[in-house]
Amino acid sequence: MPLVLHMHSVTRTFDSPGGSISILKDVSLRVLSGSAVAIRGPSGCGKSTLLYLAGTLDKPTSGLIEILGENPWRLRSGRLAAFRNQHIGFIFQDHQLLPQCSVLENVLLPALAGFASDGDIRARAEKLIDRVGLSNRIHQRPGRLSGGERQRVAVCRALIHQPSLLLADEPTGNLDPQTAEQIGTLLLEVAAENDTALLCVTHSNELAARFPHSVTLSQGKLSFDNVELAKQQ
Repeated sequence: MPLVLHMHSVTRTFDSPGGSISILKDVSLRVLSGSAVAIRGPSGCGKSTLLYLAGTLDKPTSGLIEILGENPWRLRSGRLAAFRNQHIGFIFQDHQLLPQCSVLENVLLPALAGFASDGDIRARAEKLIDRVGLSNRIHQRPGRLSGGERQRVAVCRALIHQPSLLLADEPTGNLDPQTAEQIGTLLLEVAAENDTALLCVTHSNELAARFPHSVTLSQGKLSFDNVELAKQQ
């Protein structure tokens, strides 16, 4: 399987009045196409920082990050934004839908940068919305949807460009247990169907247990809960 995400000896430090603070220390991780990896760890341990680095929303202090063999930090800002939009999908704990836009319009938002014809992208959006069971809500605005429905829309938006890498930051954190289970199932299914590399940060042991691979982040370092995944590093 192709290597989608490669993080090698990555560190991330932040300056503070009291001196430099190390959030990530010598982190290495490889995620292959079609793999699903859960990242667990206590609050404040750097899980979201790791995800933002993987998504090129933040830059490492040192170390190497490659996505599909490309070092994104060698790209100019415009090309980096296009690369991110084309190859990486994001799902956050707060769905971050635009309240003034319909379900369909929210799903189509990443297409404003345009990597497919209007007809192709709209048809794909409608297919995704139908896939998550929201065809009858396609013209509704987020305020008329439940929390689980809004998160399903966010999943569709993240998948509209068929990204190679799907990043989810606490995607079930604001949901009741039943809805959280449904969203977890949806994420794993759509990632498998599209041969997408899925990296998911979660506090939920129940969700993490459903992933074929999991890692734990503690004191800035990764430990591998799965022997097979550890052998890939």
